[in-house]
Amino acid sequence: MKGLAFALDALGDTFRDVLPIAVILVGFQLFVLRRPIPRLRQVLIGLLCVLLGLAFFLQGLQQALFPLGKLMARQLTDPGFLGLGAGAGTGQVDWLSYRWVYVFGAAVGFATTLAEPALIAVAIKATQVSGGAIDTWGLRVAVAIGVAVGIALGTYRIVTGSPLHWYIIAGYILVLIQTAFAPKVIVALAYDSGGVTTSTVTVPLVAALGLGLATHVPGRNPLLDGFGLIAFASLFPIMTVMGYAQLGEWYIRRQTRRSAERGT
Repeated sequence: MKGLAFALDALGDTFRDVLPIAVILVGFQLFVLRRPIPRLRQVLIGLLCVLLGLAFFLQGLQQALFPLGKLMARQLTDPGFLGLGAGAGTGQVDWLSYRWVYVFGAAVGFATTLAEPALIAVAIKATQVSGGAIDTWGLRVAVAIGVAVGIALGTYRIVTGSPLHWYIIAGYILVLIQTAFAPKVIVALAYDSGGVTTSTVTVPLVAALGLGLATHVPGRNPLLDGFGLIAFASLFPIMTVMGYAQLGEWYIRRQTRRSAERGT
């Protein structure tokens, strides 16, 4: 009964969230374009699927992904697992003792990004519009590596308690420098790739990991230290995608030079 009540609440919340979007779309179709809604039956069935899908997704987040992320953070920061001595719980944090947290954060970031539906859609479209010049899997792996590095560095920041803004400022300075030297055709896609990583699959686990980690690391405040992990997941894919394009450009130049040398 408790699960059913939660599902109904999630369905009601989803309906309230989706209703303004539906009103705007239907309003523009009927009163601005002044045309009937094509394939009304399919549209209504699709809207029902969206409502049910989002409701089940929200229920899954609350009952599975959020608790799982917090559980993993608690287990990985347990003093017994870390082998911490008398300094545990006093605010004295040895960042090297939390190495498995960084490994777990990187693994979660990489795996969730590969499964991110928004990234898959962007990668497929990028391959189509580039005529195959951009490889779908190459782009997805490049973005996933960026998220993995970002989450690992973000968990290190939480453990050490260092200021978030210094990481973000330094990261965007590097992005601006890299933008000046990266192939121009990849820059827009690289910046978009940072946005599509923060979507339905990645955000819940990463947010739960950050909050859980800040809750269980001595001396950390979940509000001040727990949030901000998503910013790392958005920033570093920009670097890795542009780096992926730069490596590809360098490899092509190298192959061209070798071919020219053989020809002479």
